[in-house]
This record gives sequence, C-alpha cells and structure tokens, in this order.
Amino acid sequence: MATTQQPLDDLVALLDVEQIEVNIFRGRSPDENRQRVFGGQVAGQALISAARTIDQAGREVHSLHAYFVRPGDPTIPILYEVDRLRDGTSFSTRRVIAIQHGKVIFNLQASFHAAEPGLDYQLTMPTNVPAPESLPDFKTRMEPYKKQLGEWYDRPRPIDVRYVDTDPASRDGNPRQGQRVWMRADGKLPTDSVLHACIVTYASDMTLLDTALLPHGIGWTDGYVHRASLDPAMGFHRPFRADDWLLYDQTSFSTSSARGLAGGSIFSSNGELAISVVQEGLIRLVGKR
Repeated sequence: MATTQQPLDDLVALLDVEQIEVNIFRGRSPDENRQRVFGGQVAGQALISAARTIDQAGREVHSLHAYFVRPGDPTIPILYEVDRLRDGTSFSTRRVIAIQHGKVIFNLQASFHAAEPGLDYQLTMPTNVPAPESLPDFKTRMEPYKKQLGEWYDRPRPIDVRYVDTDPASRDGNPRQGQRVWMRADGKLPTDSVLHACIVTYASDMTLLDTALLPHGIGWTDGYVHRASLDPAMGFHRPFRADDWLLYDQTSFSTSSARGLAGGSIFSSNGELAISVVQEGLIRLVGKR
C-alpha cells in the first residue's frame, strides 16, 4: 500500500509542544473519540519538552523512566513542567510532570548524553524473520475484523505496523510467550534525532502491553480485561531513523497482581540494537471470557 504522508505530519504536529513560559510547555490531543489520552502521546510530548531545555550541543536522549499517574483527559490541553535537575560535563538530567485539572497525570525523568568512545556489545537480532514488505499492512491483515473494529479500522495511521507472527484478533486461545513486529513511521521525517526518538517512544506503547497478555491467549476481540500503561522505561543505544523499518522483538516476563510486565528490543534493519524497552501495565479482569 502506498505511503500517505499526512497522518505522519499530523503526528509530528501533535508531538510539537508549545512553549508558554520558561520550562513550561503545552500539548494537545487529537480530535478523536477516546476515553483517555494515549500513553505514547504523553510520553512523546514530555520527552520533546525535556529536549527543548537542553542547551549543550550534541547531547541526545539515552534513557527515560516514567510513570502514568492518572488517565489523561483528551478534551483539554496538557501542561508540561520541566525541572532542569542537572547539567554536568557529560550528562544532562530532566524531570517532567504533566498536569491536567490541577493534578499530575504523568511524570518522566530523562537523561541526555553526547556519544563518546567505549566498549561495544549488543544482543543479536532474531534471524529468519520475514521482510516487512512481504507482510500485510494493518488494513489488509485486519480486514476480516472490519465490522468488529468499527470506525477504528478506517482511522489514519502514522505508524505502519506489520505483525510477523499472528494478528492481534486471532490470538484468542492461542498462548505464546512473545511477538515480533516490524514498524516504521509511514512517511518521511526530517533529520532530527529528538523527533525520531519521540516517534519511537510513541510507537513503542502500541503493542507492548498486548504482549503481556499473550501467554494467556487473549486477543483484541476478547474484551474481558481492562489494560493501561503504568511505567515504561527506554534505553537508546545507537542511531536510528523512525521512518526506516525497525524490528520490535517483544517478550512477556510476568503477569501477577493485576499487572503485566513485558520488554522489547528494537533493532534497525541492518541488525543494530537501537533501543531497549520495558513496561509494566495494569491488566484487570472486568468480565467473563
């Protein structure tokens, strides 16, 4: 399917927070029918806000840790307050809190570092993975479930996700330990490393919590669970482009006490480990299977 640039341009605009005061930024939500703000949006906007306060040239984000405290209200703007914790000789550290209705809904801490020589090692990229172009895109794969998905099926998608193993709707009763997906921004992005990091931060939240459900054989059409992101952590290891294909190799670690923990390794198509992700989420039973 041909690339459509407009949804990606809309995502870039969504992540481009407005500075309204020193260390204070404002973000908006898309005009969509959502019960709460998508977690990847809040994390991406918070990371952009933190990066806007980095004055030292060459410092790139290398890690972030965050907590979702309350659901975000998609009908009003989000304020991001940045605390410049430290600017050292090698590292800069920022803390960001997101506020709505006078209350904190999210907090993030990010560290920035300029590349320097050192030891080099990485996990090996999985082998025998089909090329992304050989796999169906979202609409092609999910077409049999079009009626069940409703308007969500036709919603513009700035991130092209290709499932390697099975589609999310056919997993009911088919437990597995993990999944692999190819993903990329569906269009062309400017050369801005912060923007690429924010796009992947946004995209990383799209499939990882689903991975925590895989050992239980739960798919999208099984609506007896309530799920929400709690605390993502990401490490950025090597340069990458979000508009090139990235392989997201994901594993479910544990589900207990109404929480699920999953992790993933994101590889560039040339085999380099670009990003590591770990996320815990709320997984609460709300009905009968």
